[in-house]
Parts: sequence; structure tokens; C-alpha cells
Amino acid sequence: MLPDVTSAATPWWVYFLRCVDGTLYCGATSDYERRVLRHGRGQVKYTRGRLPVELVYLELCDDKSAALRRENALKRLSRTQKLKLAELA
Repeated sequence: MLPDVTSAATPWWVYFLRCVDGTLYCGATSDYERRVLRHGRGQVKYTRGRLPVELVYLELCDDKSAALRRENALKRLSRTQKLKLAELA
């Protein structure tokens, strides 16, 4: 008998990267380690010209929908609020 994969929720993550130019990149993913590696390898358009990047904030969400809502909310914060959240202020 196969396991019921619909009942197992995949964890999703929201994250901030600090780029070498001081900008912050906010994203959401189900595999943050792979995603941060892709950023670091220059495989993501926004961060490609802003290497190196550093993971400065990571938040676990229950599912994709929650992660995308949280990402949207974080993107609406002021830079000061984002820095404080990532404890970079």
C-alpha cells in the first residue's frame, strides 16, 4: 500500500538574502538549501549580478499558500523593518 502523500504537507520557507550591494532579496521555496545554492551560483536573475549573497533570514511556513502570503507581506515592509527582522539593523 502506498502512503497518502496528500495528507503530508510539504514545508515551505520564506527567506531573505543580503546581496553584496546591500540589497535584500525575499523569496519563498520548498527547498531553501537548493534555492540558496542556485542564487550563489548566479542562476537567479536578480542576484546574478549581486554576488556573493548571504542567507540572513529564514522562516518556516505550513504550506505553499502560507509561504507566498508571508513573502508578499515581507516584501511590503520598509527596508528598516526588513533589516530589523533579519537583525541586521
